[in-house]
Amino acid sequence: TGPTGITGPTAATGPTGATGPTGITGPTGATGPTGTSVTANSMYASNTSGSTVLVVLGGTAVSLPNNQTLDGFTASGGNTVFTVPVSGRYYITYQVNTSAALLAGTRIINSGSAIPGSILTPALSASTYNVSLITTLAAGNQISLQIFGLVATVVLLGGGSVGAALTIIRLE
Repeated sequence: TGPTGITGPTAATGPTGATGPTGITGPTGATGPTGTSVTANSMYASNTSGSTVLVVLGGTAVSLPNNQTLDGFTASGGNTVFTVPVSGRYYITYQVNTSAALLAGTRIINSGSAIPGSILTPALSASTYNVSLITTLAAGNQISLQIFGLVATVVLLGGGSVGAALTIIRLE
């Protein structure tokens, strides 16, 4: 046998073959720990009875005795003040629907002071008020929905309609 000759040039790559079958699925991993629910503290309360609110110039809290879901919040005896159970950032929304248009304002009061962004004072008479905001609240803060800015007798919608409602949801 003679000596091996030199290696020739590499030929062009051939076409890729067909994909083979998928292998079997591996075992499922262990379940991770349950995360915290940041909406564990929330509340909703409304007034659907058509209540009359005697508004004084400095403001009068609206009673919200119906459809209460408090999830840790506590309501005052008159259902006008709701105490925050846990500190955090909260989404707050409210609505007030009156039987007649008024030049009244509405706002959320936090332990005696209006929450910035919650104040709605229409330039023209209104019968529907809606506000949503995000704010920081501390455990123990006392929250109420208030009508203010005039001295009047305000009649909220009733008969199953929502005359007023307040929703508070902890975001974090």
